[in-house]
Amino acid sequence: MASTISAFNISTIAILIFFMPIHVTCKQKHEFVREINKEALELRAEKLSHFRFFWHDIGTGMHPTSVTVVKPLPKFRNGFGFVNMIDNPVTIESELSSKLVARAQGFYASASQAELALLMIMNFVFVEGKYNGSTSTLLGRNPVFHKVREMPVIGGSGLLRFARGYAQARTHSFNLKTGEATVEYNIYVMHY
Repeated sequence: MASTISAFNISTIAILIFFMPIHVTCKQKHEFVREINKEALELRAEKLSHFRFFWHDIGTGMHPTSVTVVKPLPKFRNGFGFVNMIDNPVTIESELSSKLVARAQGFYASASQAELALLMIMNFVFVEGKYNGSTSTLLGRNPVFHKVREMPVIGGSGLLRFARGYAQARTHSFNLKTGEATVEYNIYVMHY
């Protein structure tokens, strides 16, 4: 019986020691912000890339890729206030059946009472080639009836980390009844 109690006590003490908090003194003080050497991030020379593809906004059919999540108030003729969430296919040519190279994920909203001008916030999520898995983020104003619209590229991930640049959008086709559109995007991005 004595050996059972001592084995029990030894096991209990071992468990308590195992879970006992241990104070470790750290010599390096944690700072809110610190400078980092570029080489530590393995940044290569910055380069300029040009992406050209077609964005397809599909709001009808069995599998819409653009869905209205906020409808405009009836008092606004130009649709001011509507918001659409998108997961649009991005293809290499203007035909939807051409090779898929990315998905445009985000939303756009009518942000002007004077004209149809959208606030565009979307990530181009690349699914093909060297940039597969990388993203490019666009945020800007898109006055849709202008021939060419320019919007800033504000960032990216993967091979497009630290991206900055601009996008030019040109409407290739637009169906006034359905609101569906195909838009050519030319994106110029500086990245490492």
